[in-house]
Amino acid sequence: MKKINLFCIPFAGGSAVVYSKWKKNTDSFIQIHEVELPGRGRRMNEPLIDNMKAMVEDIFYSIKNNLTEPYALFGHSMGGLLTYELCHKIQQEGYPAPVHVFVSGRKAPQLKARKKVIHNLSNEEFISEIIKYNGTDKMIFENKELAEIFLPILRADFKLIETYEFFTPLQLLNSNISVFHGIDDKAVNFDELSLWSQVTKKEIEIQNFPGGHFFINEYTEQVVGKVNETLGSLINENTLELPVV
Repeated sequence: MKKINLFCIPFAGGSAVVYSKWKKNTDSFIQIHEVELPGRGRRMNEPLIDNMKAMVEDIFYSIKNNLTEPYALFGHSMGGLLTYELCHKIQQEGYPAPVHVFVSGRKAPQLKARKKVIHNLSNEEFISEIIKYNGTDKMIFENKELAEIFLPILRADFKLIETYEFFTPLQLLNSNISVFHGIDDKAVNFDELSLWSQVTKKEIEIQNFPGGHFFINEYTEQVVGKVNETLGSLINENTLELPVV
């Protein structure tokens, strides 16, 4: 059976371990690759990156040797934005486009970021804003040692998001996009999701899940099930030829 490499990019503050538990639920034809970002997890000793261009280059060079075989991309929240920009980097470098793209918990990239900038707030104010996302255990911030490790990672990630500037690309993406959304997600407006159709020449599908912004952690089996179904249809239809740039 043909296989598809699935590269999974974490959300702000997240590490590759977020996607490790997916492996027990993915179909056998999917090979999960958890993308580890600098400054966390197994790359804890590397400097953090707080800007989009450098982060995308880092991800590209970490996966480029696997881009000549059928592959898909998945990114949640910040990871969804990184996934979009990574697709353009892949195009620019002349590699084949992914057979499918999954963006989760993220509005379309051409929409302006929220007005409130938080990455430069005091620790107390910053933590208060982060907790509103309901994705970070408050006890992490109550533990001084953990907070000293975790806060710089979150600040760097939020700076990356909040300083991101969308530029109208010369080319649209050449991949179908699945847009995953938690119906109780207060960070993403459902009406903003349909605008992903403006950045690809192919189709988008919006898929709703129960839960809030971190529904991928709360409803992992349902999310992975949809990934299995979507990529499985490519196997069944024998449409795994890599798209051209």
